[in-house]
Amino acid sequence: MDWHRGIRKAYPDAKLTISGDTLDDLVVINDETGGPFAFDQALAEAAWDEIAAEAAATQYQRNRQPEYPSLADLADALYWSNQGDNTKLDEYYAACAAVKAKYPKPEVSG
Repeated sequence: MDWHRGIRKAYPDAKLTISGDTLDDLVVINDETGGPFAFDQALAEAAWDEIAAEAAATQYQRNRQPEYPSLADLADALYWSNQGDNTKLDEYYAACAAVKAKYPKPEVSG
């Protein structure tokens, strides 16, 4: 787990020195005094949970990106559409719709 991301979110003004991969390897230093400050692991974990939730909520976007047809394909389709042939544009839209169907946007609950 990237603890430093949770700590950065929980303590945005703190300077971090990271010496390893675990929470015990982190040294957190306060910007104002240069000395250590009271660290609340639960606060950092809650911040990490928010980061993970945000990443999960937008994972569909990262999944879609490499599978969308290229902008060059769109430019070509628009050219031919302007010439009266919508075949390529229809194919482009269908390809985009297929990617969106494959990786649907999650419903927001709340």
